[in-house]
Amino acid sequence: MSPTPKRPRRRTEPTLTDPAPRPPAPATAPAGYPAREETDGERTSVVQAALYRDGRRASTPDSLAETYRQLRTHPDGMAWIGLHRPTAEELFSLAAEFDLHELAVEDALEAHQRPKLERYGDTLFVVLRAARYLDAQERVDFGELHVFVGPGFLITVRHGAAPDLSAVRRRMEETPELLALGPEAVLYAVLDAVVDGYAPVVAGVQIDMDEIETEVFGGDPAVSRRIYELAREMVEFQRATSPLVGMLNGLMAGFTKYGTDEELQRYLRDVADHVTHTSERVDGFRQALADILTVNATLVTQQQNAEMRALAEAGFAQNEEVKKISSWAAILFAPTLVGTVYGMNFDHMPELHWAAGYPFAILLMALVCTSLYMVFKRRGWL
Repeated sequence: MSPTPKRPRRRTEPTLTDPAPRPPAPATAPAGYPAREETDGERTSVVQAALYRDGRRASTPDSLAETYRQLRTHPDGMAWIGLHRPTAEELFSLAAEFDLHELAVEDALEAHQRPKLERYGDTLFVVLRAARYLDAQERVDFGELHVFVGPGFLITVRHGAAPDLSAVRRRMEETPELLALGPEAVLYAVLDAVVDGYAPVVAGVQIDMDEIETEVFGGDPAVSRRIYELAREMVEFQRATSPLVGMLNGLMAGFTKYGTDEELQRYLRDVADHVTHTSERVDGFRQALADILTVNATLVTQQQNAEMRALAEAGFAQNEEVKKISSWAAILFAPTLVGTVYGMNFDHMPELHWAAGYPFAILLMALVCTSLYMVFKRRGWL
């Protein structure tokens, strides 16, 4: 990271004969910056702006213009400006004052960036993805944080609810010896806060994983959707954590070149260890979810096969009953047919007045019924 003593380029510099501050930056975009849609000029997204000297808060300006004026008056100070969903005019004003690169400003306006670290001259531009676990909804909520770090200033641009940078500011103000190390120390604190915010997410996801395993083996039909939704969140979580490993390695590689304080070096190494651990846990969650999804699919298939087998067995039993009913119906149909023929009321019927006709009819019925019974019995229908 760049050393802190060097000041950024400014459009005007105060002199002993002209201490008056310059007017605020115009609402239109400076040359070289993309044109933006106009927004309400009275709206402000400045969460807090403060000027620090020797690790202690010197003042709390109530506007960006006042922050610029006081920083020019005390060039040995450090400005820490926090913004939440800033307007284009506010970012353009900061860009003109602190010589921020137009590509970094455009990224900060558009948001939806992947974590990255880029250097533009003496200024670092860092994009971080913060995360928090929402217990009520049992889901992971992601936010985006952009950080500009330069000689004598640090600007945070937050998109989303996470992280809580007010806690970071309080922590740094309670340790003035650390804050006195300059903007790099604040960047460390922001990185540490973002990474520490991953721990509750990991714990919440672990609980979800345990619940999902119970639901899978309990046969809950809605568990597949929960597995899929959690897997998508883990993909997003991995996109937030994996690039941080390379980013922190890049920062640590520049320790010697940029003369980073040894205390900050130790802190950043600790953050890098936490990031590596978190990234490994997220990778493990993704693999475990893939395995659970496979197991769930196997269990669902087995359950479906069991249901189909039960249906087949029920159909087979029903078919056997139909066979029996059909067999007895055929057996009973034979004597009914003979009786029906001989029961017709016609005078001229063959053998109608035959003395052996009745015994013959009875014998014929018995013979037919016995033959059918033997046939059906041999085929297993009875």
